[in-house]
Amino acid sequence: MRAIRRFTVRTVLPAPLAPLGELVRNLRWSWHPETMDLFAEVDPEIWERVEHDPVALLGAVEADRLQALAQDRRFLRKLADAADDLREYMSAPRWYQSLEGAPAAIGYFSPEYGIAAALPQYSGGLGILAGDHLKAASDLGVPILGVGLLYRHGYFSQSLSAEGWQLEHYPSLDPGGLPLTLLREEDGAPAKVAIRLPGSRMLHAQIWVAQVGRVPLLLLDSDVAENDAAGRDVTDRLYGGGGDHRLMQELLLGIGGVRALRAYCRIAGHPEPEVFHTNEGHAGFLGLERIRELTEARLSFEEALEAVRAGTVFTTHTPVPAGIDRFPMDMIARQFGGDNAWPTVSVERILELGAEPEGPDSDKAVFNMAVMGMRLAQRVNGVSELHGHVSREMFRGLWPGFDVDEVPIGSITNGVHAPTWVGREIIELVGAESVREGMEGWDRVRGLSDAEIWRIRGDLRARLVTEARRRLRRSWRQRGAAEAELGWVDEALDPGVLTIGFARRVPSYKRLTLMLSDPERLRRLLLDPDKPVQIVIAGKAHPADEGGKKLIQQIVRFADEEGVRHRIVFLPDYDMALAQFLVTGSDVWMNNPLRPLEACGTSGMKAALNGGLNLSVLDGWWDEWFDGNNGWAIPSADGVDDPDRRDELEAAGLYDLIEREVADRFYDRAADGLPRRWLEMVKHTLGSLGPKVLAGRMLRGYVMDLYAPAAHSARTLAGNAYENAKLFAAWKLRVTRAWPGVRVEHVEATGIGDTPELGARLEVRATIALGELSPEDLRIQAAYGRVGTHDELIDPDYVTLKPDGVGDDGRAHYTGVVPLDRTGAFGYTVRAVPFHPLMASPAELGLVVVPEEPVGMTNGTLR
Repeated sequence: MRAIRRFTVRTVLPAPLAPLGELVRNLRWSWHPETMDLFAEVDPEIWERVEHDPVALLGAVEADRLQALAQDRRFLRKLADAADDLREYMSAPRWYQSLEGAPAAIGYFSPEYGIAAALPQYSGGLGILAGDHLKAASDLGVPILGVGLLYRHGYFSQSLSAEGWQLEHYPSLDPGGLPLTLLREEDGAPAKVAIRLPGSRMLHAQIWVAQVGRVPLLLLDSDVAENDAAGRDVTDRLYGGGGDHRLMQELLLGIGGVRALRAYCRIAGHPEPEVFHTNEGHAGFLGLERIRELTEARLSFEEALEAVRAGTVFTTHTPVPAGIDRFPMDMIARQFGGDNAWPTVSVERILELGAEPEGPDSDKAVFNMAVMGMRLAQRVNGVSELHGHVSREMFRGLWPGFDVDEVPIGSITNGVHAPTWVGREIIELVGAESVREGMEGWDRVRGLSDAEIWRIRGDLRARLVTEARRRLRRSWRQRGAAEAELGWVDEALDPGVLTIGFARRVPSYKRLTLMLSDPERLRRLLLDPDKPVQIVIAGKAHPADEGGKKLIQQIVRFADEEGVRHRIVFLPDYDMALAQFLVTGSDVWMNNPLRPLEACGTSGMKAALNGGLNLSVLDGWWDEWFDGNNGWAIPSADGVDDPDRRDELEAAGLYDLIEREVADRFYDRAADGLPRRWLEMVKHTLGSLGPKVLAGRMLRGYVMDLYAPAAHSARTLAGNAYENAKLFAAWKLRVTRAWPGVRVEHVEATGIGDTPELGARLEVRATIALGELSPEDLRIQAAYGRVGTHDELIDPDYVTLKPDGVGDDGRAHYTGVVPLDRTGAFGYTVRAVPFHPLMASPAELGLVVVPEEPVGMTNGTLR
């Protein structure tokens, strides 16, 4: 018989051990080695059996063992020290508390979070990044409130069939067996939120709280009695189901998430967020909920929109349109229209927010979540410098008339939470504070002995080999192999061989099988008698991605071959626990996406923090920080249209690098057996990349460049009962309506003679028809610089022209000076853009006027 319901009965700790429960409930243990050591002492054998899950540990340890620990004075002293340390960590002022004017709280919304393997609520990089964001916020004292969904089946557990085909399993997760606490009202009843659905249905959710150090993470759970079967399944699994199911999840995350935040702040007495950060478009509906709140407080839609935009940050993580959620317009219309319409927010305005801008790839029948997210945020960023550029190209249609470099999408390069991903041996070398904060400890690595670095790298590699063999044996048993057939697993991989790690999600653009482009050459590399190479591979394909599953099967079939299976392995069920072994133990981290389709790619950062060298296409963060001495750049065949030919060329470059540079340097040993040149690169990597790739550096960027300015804007617009929001909205409406009457009517230039020379000053005078606007509504700018073959300005600079009177005919005159600061083909033009002190960018309204006829100077000749 099967149980109709499964739940976890938590142990009752003896009174002296009560602080142990406090430590378990705070996920800080996942990046605090001393607390992990304390848990291991509870029962070392069970600790290993439950794979370092403290909640499972306390559920499995025997009562008599707990009683013994309750009388063990040495253990109690260590327990008291750990509890005191956590309390001090939770309450002492940190970096953020030294800032003035920073937001009192920030709401951070993400569909997934990778905090620890014991809380499997993530699928890949987006979730791991979100988890690292929260952990860094905790370490720096940034008052973030995380919001997500609690998936009762997580993403999925992966195994392989006998034929090497990916199989998915969805284990049931009981919240009672996870490090979570149910949010309750003052009377003890579970706090709940509800969302109206079409057809007079309601979607209800309760709120679980995961304490991530100082940061509360609110996870909404729709598996409650008030819902029908379909409603209870809304939070069943991450990225599962069809369009209707996905829409329900995103409505719950965005709209329900804001309501959950309000409930938490009310119950816990926590400050309300001043800034809302939307991590990708999945949570974009949060902006609609905030507009609804304000319109019900008597603001117009336009006024509420400005107030919401001012305090919203939107981060895009995808460089490909296919990675963006898009829903049919009629599906959104059903959700927000008819008998389910919000009285103060019309469905027409909602549909406008998600409508794709005009362009060759736009689809009028779809509602684009990323487009809505950007229209609802005054500040938008990508996650590396290259990704910022790609995003500006991708979304330039939202700001027509502006050059791509003026599109208001910036970038903050991702970082990783070092205490989570750095091996303990490296932490001891660098120092825990430097690991967190990026202090001078990373530079101290350069003075360490080569022998010490090599010993540590060998220990980390051996640990990876041991774990890989354990997982490999388990996988083969699951595939049907008998134990008697698996003697070879004990010799699989070699702790002394150059080890390459390759682990990631398996969409086609990440090219899992690029290494198989020439199987015979790969085989020679693996089996080289003098310079052997071994490769450890892991990754999951989305359950609906048949192409990705075929790629996994191809790599598994190759790795199954008897002649190479001791040198190349595929380890199923890639999760945070396996990732920690891989990034610490790999000598080289390989990444070969199609450039420029990798937004950032933080796994290589984690490897670098452990002394691993990167072997990667120049994409994402590697394009930004590769310096020629911290790894290798795989040549990218940009411009080759034939995808097979491109793969062939880039695979050849990959093989050449491994054979002629990577392996040569690893096996080039001095008389004492040490690879001196290799270790020079390892030290340089640790010293130069260590401070750069940290999540603390990333989060400081978010605070100073995005959160603090957003909070200032939000406060300004909210002041005096939102009077500034009303004025700003009215100004935008007036300028937009009057803009067709603005024209650049005449431009003339003097002051340089017939032969322009470097250093001369071009005096520009422009006549502008203002229409119904005043000079205060505009900025008139001269754009100048190098020109291309079609007289287009390339990376222009700008100078603001000064008003020089307004005539009775509504025409204004402006003057200014353009410096001739470069030789060669030079040009200029004049443009008009809206101006208001509350705008974050001249492109914010997407309005610009330039002369109808080109006005400029090329090769020294005025036109």
